Amino acid sequence: MTFTDAASSSRTFRRAGQDLAEGFGRRELWLHLGWQDIKQRYRRSVLGPFWITIATGTTAVAMGALYSQLFHLELAEHLPYVTLGLIVWNLINAAILEGADVFVANEGLIKQLPTPLSVHVYRLVWRQMILFAHNIIIYVVIAMIYPKPWSWADLTFIPALFLLMLNAVWVALCFGILATRYRDIAPLLASVVQLLFFMTPIIWNAETLQRQGAERWGTIIELNPLLHYLDIVRAPLLGAEQELRHWLVVLALTVIGWAFALLAMRQYRARVAYWV
Repeated sequence: MTFTDAASSSRTFRRAGQDLAEGFGRRELWLHLGWQDIKQRYRRSVLGPFWITIATGTTAVAMGALYSQLFHLELAEHLPYVTLGLIVWNLINAAILEGADVFVANEGLIKQLPTPLSVHVYRLVWRQMILFAHNIIIYVVIAMIYPKPWSWADLTFIPALFLLMLNAVWVALCFGILATRYRDIAPLLASVVQLLFFMTPIIWNAETLQRQGAERWGTIIELNPLLHYLDIVRAPLLGAEQELRHWLVVLALTVIGWAFALLAMRQYRARVAYWV
């Protein structure tokens, strides 16, 4: 078999799916590596990853208190809203920005350790879920200070979180491959994500737009896909009314995103080791 034939045989959807399945099957490896990433980052630190919890909590309380005064909103409602917004945003932000760097950051392992490419993506998502678990403690504390009635419908945040993880995998695969080939993609994404932070209802809400007479911006903001990902996780935890359109948009983007991810894995999976 010639080199061209070998390359062509590796560019199939079966091989792409096999990489994803084998990578998920090596759970012991990426679970261990993800946990080691957390331990290594906070080595010799007394509080460890809880420094992120403290930083996120401080930011949430400061921004929630400030903007509740600026927008004349009830602190008991706005503080949990901002807190959950920041916690979920950190997860989305990491999936995009760290996802773009996932293969470049693991250059040594990719070249020396013969593992499926998806292992590095699962490792990234697992690491971010650990950090999410640390950060959600902030909301638990705030929910105890400002209690609200709960219902069984609030448990829909569990499938919503699963959907978020599923999307984080395809986002890291697509942007990771693209940014490995074109190194300008990572800084470009950083700028776009920073802009989207201000265009996403995290520190403001629909009531804020109405009070400022900026309802026309609501249509433009609806085009921001991150709004829908944020809402399906935040709304159930706040006990707010859930809107079907957010779920439909996320499900549609999940299908489209995975189609692109499989196509990217089919075409370029074998080239990542050379690009890094």
